[in-house]
Amino acid sequence: QVQLVESGGGLVQPGGSLRLSCAASGSIFGTYRMGWYRQAPGKQRVLVALMIGGSPTYADSVKGRFTISRDNAKKTVYLQMSSLKPEDTGNYYCNLGLYGTDYWGKGTLVTVSS
Repeated sequence: QVQLVESGGGLVQPGGSLRLSCAASGSIFGTYRMGWYRQAPGKQRVLVALMIGGSPTYADSVKGRFTISRDNAKKTVYLQMSSLKPEDTGNYYCNLGLYGTDYWGKGTLVTVSS
């Protein structure tokens, strides 16, 4: 079993910054990917940023503003979010992909509002 625990969400004004963290635990071994998805109210969950090996991938909407990083020793992935916009609001879910199986955290809420 794999468990993912996100933290770092909250309320922030437009233009502000937040850092999300996701710590993984359980039977994790070999090569795996980790990333972040966002689900806005009434909308589908969409990819925000993904780290496969050492290579990051970003949604076009966050390029230049968000940075994903990973600490393999701690099995933790981070999402540094800057220049936040109201459209960045949503539940942010951590994802881990391991040997064809996707694992999800419970999400952390980010609200960008003045």
